[in-house]
Amino acid sequence: MIIDILTLFPNMFDGFLSESIIKRAIESDKVKVNIHNIRDYSKDPHKKVDDYGYGGGEGMVLMPQPIFDAVKYLKKEDSFIILMTPQGMTFNHKVAHDLTLKKHIIIICGHYEGFDERIRTLADMEISIGDFVLTGGELPSMVICDSIIRLLDGVINENSHKNDSFENALLDYPVYTHPVEYDGLKVPDVLLSGHHENIRKWRLEQQLTRTKERRPDLLEKSEYNGKY
Repeated sequence: MIIDILTLFPNMFDGFLSESIIKRAIESDKVKVNIHNIRDYSKDPHKKVDDYGYGGGEGMVLMPQPIFDAVKYLKKEDSFIILMTPQGMTFNHKVAHDLTLKKHIIIICGHYEGFDERIRTLADMEISIGDFVLTGGELPSMVICDSIIRLLDGVINENSHKNDSFENALLDYPVYTHPVEYDGLKVPDVLLSGHHENIRKWRLEQQLTRTKERRPDLLEKSEYNGKY
């Protein structure tokens, strides 16, 4: 997979791409992530990329020319273009899985007051990571990339993400490690029993309980709806 990210602040991605699982995925050629400065595509002699919006209003608006030219330069036959915007569909685990099937993804990070409406015509999908507004699309684009990359074959152990929250429309079960007792809090006896079927049932019960308490909306979509 190749991911090209268009941004006004390329240095924001330095730490994200050089640490932990993302770094290892890049080094092992599971994914290639390229960061492109939108200003590099501006035809303005001062590399201007924004201007005041027609009709007035606060803030500056990203101009179409640099982004149109950047996409034209990067786009291939199999490219899938994502526009990061609070007005997009809310990102979730299923969307992340769907995006792992794409060979080439271009992510456009908005900034300032917004972007010229004509830029929307470039996008195959508009994505938001939640009902809140950030200063730009850089952090959300990292969230999208992290969620996708960890699902790619060979990036992490497959069983690790098969048991993730949301995989079966349930939240994850509680996990414990050593010591058996800490500050008066003990690991549940069933996890120490070695009885795999009992452990499996306990974990499912915990998932159902936790989901019912914290995200009952998820339980309605789960295959376990009506069984709790």
